[in-house]
Amino acid sequence: MTTLEKIHDVPVLMCAPEGDTIAGERDALDLIGNAGYQGAEWVVVPVERFDEAFFRLGTRVAGDIIQKFVNYRLGLVVLGDISRYTAESSALRDFVRECNRGRQTWFLEDVDALRERLGK
Repeated sequence: MTTLEKIHDVPVLMCAPEGDTIAGERDALDLIGNAGYQGAEWVVVPVERFDEAFFRLGTRVAGDIIQKFVNYRLGLVVLGDISRYTAESSALRDFVRECNRGRQTWFLEDVDALRERLGK
């Protein structure tokens, strides 16, 4: 289930926590197609929807998925608490920090943090 919302006049496709697992490029392309059809500029995906491999950088799953969003010029927000993953991996902590400095992919705790980022 997805819904299109406007946050500070930015169209955002909000994915529900329940739904198919996002495990690779094909799943990302499904989301990208849906977002494009609805006119979204950002896609917000709850942490629960990602396969565990997404948070292990060595699998390259995160890189492959994020690259698809970059190719289609669509922002991706990974929404929720990822502390259990970052506690285990300094590389993931660094990756998250770098992503959050940019304007393409953000790892955010909650929708309030998203509203704040999009309001800037």
